[in-house]
Amino acid sequence: MDRRSFLKTSALGGSAAAATTLAAPAYAQGNRTLTMVTSWPRGFAVLDDAATYFNDMVDAMSDGTLTIDKKAPGELVGAFEVFDAVSSGQADLYHSADYYFIGQHPGYAYFTAVPFGATAQELTNWYHHGGGHDLHTELGEIFNLKSFLAGNSGSQSGGWFRNEINSAEDFNGLKFRMPGLGGKVLGELGASVQNIPGGELYQALSSGALDGLEWVGPFADERAGFQEVAKVYYTAGFHEPGSGLTAACNLDVWNELSPAHQAIISNAAMATTHTQLAETLANNGAALKRLQAQGVKTLQFPDDVWDAFGAASKKVMDENMDDELFAKIRTSFEESLAQSSDWLLKSDGFYVEQRNRVLANG
Repeated sequence: MDRRSFLKTSALGGSAAAATTLAAPAYAQGNRTLTMVTSWPRGFAVLDDAATYFNDMVDAMSDGTLTIDKKAPGELVGAFEVFDAVSSGQADLYHSADYYFIGQHPGYAYFTAVPFGATAQELTNWYHHGGGHDLHTELGEIFNLKSFLAGNSGSQSGGWFRNEINSAEDFNGLKFRMPGLGGKVLGELGASVQNIPGGELYQALSSGALDGLEWVGPFADERAGFQEVAKVYYTAGFHEPGSGLTAACNLDVWNELSPAHQAIISNAAMATTHTQLAETLANNGAALKRLQAQGVKTLQFPDDVWDAFGAASKKVMDENMDDELFAKIRTSFEESLAQSSDWLLKSDGFYVEQRNRVLANG
């Protein structure tokens, strides 16, 4: 099927009239404005922060000749409709997490996070120096997109629960929010997995529609208010060890941009990744202490639960290996990960171990 042709003739996320209204970027006295739809409610820590920073950087770097009109979910399309809106030309850009779109292609998971995958640094290594960006481009061309990593939330927490998890059996029947391939792993353990937009999570948890959820980490989770309705917080998770965000441009719009404007978008995306990761890591520690002061109990999953995560993850990852592009992406990713982790263990990992030992004895 000609995916690009199909999407261009579909009125996804709105009427045909709405698509016509949104299709063309705005021009004024030689300037250009691109409409960017996002998956983040306005003011959401980390995620909307990244989209806003990207927006502002493009404006500043172009001296106002290229500006972005940023839209929150519901202002043009829903949080999970941004991919099809940009792919079809209803909007010019999206800012989101690409693992929301594994229904379009499972390979998109690698550009956010996969179970037992890359840390933030390892993901960046692969993306910029191991062929990851080229594969993101190859995948995007199928859907009329030009994509860039534009943010990283670092290692995400294991999630919020009403009750402690003492064994893998405790996931059986649990109504839990987790997107991407990680959600499929919990499904293998018997959980009733749901993918709910961030703006709806507080209500779902407080109403009992969810028994638990994962979001980002202490800084973002505190601002979302989850500590008001759940008190058990697992601080490490298997599912997102370094979660990338994406800014993706409609490919036809991208090809119309000048080389200077293309370079601005590319470099603004890289700056967003660097700045937003630092913002998250700089704020998580203090936020965690505030959560604990409000009665939140911080825990780690037992080893046998981690083992169950691992066994289910292998099954989920292997299910997609009959897709040639998925297999190509996975192979490239894992080869880069092996190279990165060997050095990191011998350098940063060993150093942190020794630092903790020396300072504890000092």
